[in-house]
Amino acid sequence: MNRLANEPSLYLRQHANNPVDWQPWGDEAWARARAEDKPVLVSIGYSACHWCHVMAHQCFEDAYIADLMNRHFICVKVDREERPDVDQIYMEAVRMITQQGGWPLNVFCLPDGRPFFGGTYFPPEDTGRGIIPWPQLLMRVADYYTKNRADLLENADNIVKNLHHANAPAGASGQSWDNRLLLNAAAGACSLHDDTWGGFGGAPKFPPAMALDFLLAVRATSSAERVQGLAARLDEVVNTTARGMAHGGMFDQFGGGFCRYSVDAQWLIPHFEKMLYDNGLLLDFYAKAHRRYQKPLYAAICEETVAWLLRDMLNPAGPFYAALDADTDGHEGATYVWTPALVQEVLSESDAKAICLAYSITPDGNFEHGYSNPALAEDDFAQRAALAPLRAKLLEARQKRPQPGRDTKILLAWNALAIRGLSEAAWALGRKDWFAAAMRAADWLWDSMRIDGKDGNPRLASVYYDALSSDGGTTSMSSGPGPRGHGFLDDYAFLAEALLTLAAYAEWAEPGAGLGAQYIARAKSLVESIRAHFRDAAQVGYFFTADDHEALAVRKKEWWDNAIPSGHAALANALAGLSALTGEAAYAKELAELKTAYAGLATRAPTGVAHALAAFTWDAFGVAVLKIKGPCDWDALRAALVARPYRPLFLVSTNDSAQPAGLQLCVGTQCLEPTNDLAALAEKI
Repeated sequence: MNRLANEPSLYLRQHANNPVDWQPWGDEAWARARAEDKPVLVSIGYSACHWCHVMAHQCFEDAYIADLMNRHFICVKVDREERPDVDQIYMEAVRMITQQGGWPLNVFCLPDGRPFFGGTYFPPEDTGRGIIPWPQLLMRVADYYTKNRADLLENADNIVKNLHHANAPAGASGQSWDNRLLLNAAAGACSLHDDTWGGFGGAPKFPPAMALDFLLAVRATSSAERVQGLAARLDEVVNTTARGMAHGGMFDQFGGGFCRYSVDAQWLIPHFEKMLYDNGLLLDFYAKAHRRYQKPLYAAICEETVAWLLRDMLNPAGPFYAALDADTDGHEGATYVWTPALVQEVLSESDAKAICLAYSITPDGNFEHGYSNPALAEDDFAQRAALAPLRAKLLEARQKRPQPGRDTKILLAWNALAIRGLSEAAWALGRKDWFAAAMRAADWLWDSMRIDGKDGNPRLASVYYDALSSDGGTTSMSSGPGPRGHGFLDDYAFLAEALLTLAAYAEWAEPGAGLGAQYIARAKSLVESIRAHFRDAAQVGYFFTADDHEALAVRKKEWWDNAIPSGHAALANALAGLSALTGEAAYAKELAELKTAYAGLATRAPTGVAHALAAFTWDAFGVAVLKIKGPCDWDALRAALVARPYRPLFLVSTNDSAQPAGLQLCVGTQCLEPTNDLAALAEKI
């Protein structure tokens, strides 16, 4: 019997009418597997995933295939966004087995949860591409489980041993850290750059927000100027990729916001799912890039991405929803694509011609069935700006089309990324209304997804469900709406990093309200919870799950950035900020320990650990604290500071009697003489 109908996860409910006897992840499914001595198929995906939908339609809705699955396996469906801990283990196992990963993720396990085989998408029949058809694979695995159990046990043992081994970072543990590694890592990342289209490597291309953020950090240092050619190379790499993504079809040219990735090297055709985390990370990057290069295109990308967030992704209470589907009524990208004729239905003939020419909408199309996904061919930003009223008309018409499904679950970690990006964009562009939206979301997370732990430190939930379905109607939930799931390292570290970003600019947004101190205190308490519940007492690093989490096949650490930064990397950024703000040696000590873990990783694959490298760069460069005592023209101060390239800076308003009046810049233990000369201050920063 399929048991997914009353699950709160949209992805699980998408499979509730499959003839497969899907079970949700839980003790009951594993107990049944042990009782019936059957292998377990763990099938993992997410609601916006195009290829998840494809395999579901081709295989899981087929009665014959479903019968094979039901007879030979206990079938468990997992929403990777709800259970990243489960996804993390089985994704790494499949990468060990097949050298590649992705979703849908289909893993065959022993009844104790240990994986022994798996893969991603499987077709229902032979397509001539060398992928075994799903029915054949099911029968082979079932037969092997019956006749060669010992081999599967040995395979599972080896996979689990390798998963444990991967908890240690690449390179010797305790290897000394040298800041020159940062310059070498930046140069190494630049060597991987596609100088024609931007990005790192070939198709498919994912938005490399974290790598670009690291390169911007290195670009801000005086060392980048001293290495021959490095500063110019960094400028070339960052701007080529930033422009390529902003002009391409991965960015929604008419509605704002970015899709998850491009299937081609030109950033032209995406899979059309829009994820909250991508847009939070890219918003952060474009805000910082605008600070350095003062390009109006980058400001426009921020404005249009925020407009999409507030229009399509905002929960009325303040936080943001998780994702928009790739498909509309079963057709990928149907909401977003155009033909010249469709454009002419909305605009005058001359205006339609101008839009089609500027956005590469042609009679032949660049997508399927003669449709075009808009991509900006026009290099003149003034022309792009002039076309804004026409884009608005096309968006208004597009909003009347059938819309992609929206996954309304609220993920704490992804919201934290959005809050960080929204805060940086608000400061960069002087939008206090955006900053207010970021604070409202952060306060909602703190109030709705936190409880006080027995040790006095906050404990977080990872996901929150409204009593709303994706179409806005009510839905039955077996456990009701509200927070669910123990928080992961990502949840704590991302939120700490976001709170510190809010703290940096809170005095500008609401002078005298004391919000900066409040957000710093919250961030400190989250780091205390990480220390208490996630730290590995035996060796460097922190586990992804807390010490009181459900026991899984392996308790994993995550060192690499993937679609989102690693929890270790976000923690490194939080430690750098707290060290600068408090001067407490413990934060600097923990950060130094993390650096030793990343020494080998920085050399091996710098773009894979870029968010941590950005933290180490800013720590080496110096996180600045601007102490402010007495009257201050906050808007004038902001204008002076954002005219300079980005660097981490905390605005701290104080009435401390020992603090001299005026504006005093401190980096580490060194403080300059106070001043009220904003231009001179900005130059020093």
